Amino acid sequence: MRQGRGAFGAGISCAAMSPNGSTPSSPDAPASVLAAVVLAAGQGTRMKSKKAKVLHELCGRAMVHHVVGAAFAAGVKDVVVVVGFDGESVRSALSAAFGDRARTAEQAEQKGTGHAVQCAMPSVSPSAELVMVLCGDTPLLRSADLVLLRDAILADPSAPMAMLTTFVEDPTGYGRILRGADGRVTAIREHRDCSPAEREVREINPGVYVVRRAFLEGALAGLTPNNAQGELYFTDAVAAACAKGGTLAVTVGDAASLAGINDRAQLAAAEEVLYQRIADDWRRTGVTIRGGARIDASVTVEPEATIGPNVVLRGATRVGAGASLDVGVVLTDVTVAAGAHVLPYTVATRSTIGEGAHVGPFSHLRPDSVLGKGSHVGNFVETKKTTLHEGAKANHLAYLGDGEIGAGANVGAGTIFCNYDGFQKHKTTIGAGAFIGSDSQLVAPITIGDGAYVGTGTTVTKDVPAGALAIGRIPQENKLGYADRLRARLKARSGK
Repeated sequence: MRQGRGAFGAGISCAAMSPNGSTPSSPDAPASVLAAVVLAAGQGTRMKSKKAKVLHELCGRAMVHHVVGAAFAAGVKDVVVVVGFDGESVRSALSAAFGDRARTAEQAEQKGTGHAVQCAMPSVSPSAELVMVLCGDTPLLRSADLVLLRDAILADPSAPMAMLTTFVEDPTGYGRILRGADGRVTAIREHRDCSPAEREVREINPGVYVVRRAFLEGALAGLTPNNAQGELYFTDAVAAACAKGGTLAVTVGDAASLAGINDRAQLAAAEEVLYQRIADDWRRTGVTIRGGARIDASVTVEPEATIGPNVVLRGATRVGAGASLDVGVVLTDVTVAAGAHVLPYTVATRSTIGEGAHVGPFSHLRPDSVLGKGSHVGNFVETKKTTLHEGAKANHLAYLGDGEIGAGANVGAGTIFCNYDGFQKHKTTIGAGAFIGSDSQLVAPITIGDGAYVGTGTTVTKDVPAGALAIGRIPQENKLGYADRLRARLKARSGK
């Protein structure tokens, strides 16, 4: 197997199965003895980036986050991530995602994959009898495949190691898997060393292993830098396992799920696969998701929700049962309650949309907007740090910043909450059942009482008591016949 990792071509399209054809056991099978080492120390120069390759994101999560998450989902209890380039940033990202569940070990100088595992082993829990070795740049790795790998070695106490293999259409450049009569791996032959017959083998080594600790520690101690790069290769430990009687192999049909990411083109392709996988997983729970929707891995969607075409859901967004998100909606860290209807091209961030609320089209909910049950925010309405209580409405062309709008109140088109004086933000409070006429300006801080009425076109600069009418307009004057004289004068001035 070559040490550089690359994206695989199309593989055989079938579900992963163990050698005897059985399906994976539960992740809750005995796994207290299982640890994982994730190799994530490299820079990834082909990413053309100042940050570590494993921190580049797919579907809202860093590449390494997906790998560590797959390990935990497969029943791994102890995860050690080997960091190197931009290590402090990798540590910070892991801590934010997993707390102290994922620990790190440093590979200060990158001297090969075998050296990376050597750096990790002192940090692996002493109780771990099996050690899974994973690569931090394989974000499509499936936990079900890791369960198969774990179960394979648990079922055969004589095997020192088990590994995943896969088939690719064009194996050029990859190490070939050679098997004995009993089906165990007897060798991994580098492409340049293959005979013509061996070059026809399409089964390759993607670099995912589980190893008995007692064997692993001895094999690591015996590694030597007998290569042009002067590095310690983990594949030499694999060769030692093969020499000791053969390595168990679990063949994965979906080669793409084992592909490593080396550049941003491969990253984008993997992200598309992951978005499709996420959408299909939610569909199987009873969610309707139409074409082009992009749902981050961190998002939660309840059954009977409908996600329209080209919707984008990010961060900690939660969509309730029966809610509907129409075309082009973009939500980041938003809670959408059951039965809410978000119309096309609404954008919302760190906000709450209440049960049965209607939002959009073309609404913008900025952070800390809270829409109560049955409330309405319509086209070209922008809110920021504003609460609309149950049944309140602002259906057209308004800016509502730093406000509280009482139950059943109505805010007319063109209304502006004048909340900023150039130095501070001020609050506008509108009471229950109040009516704000179109094209009104409410100069905060201001309070409009329950049931009050603000006449159309009014600039409100002082509080309006409950039940009162506030009206502030320049008196209208009609000058009969003046329009014709004005038109003649303007025409003469223009020279036309």
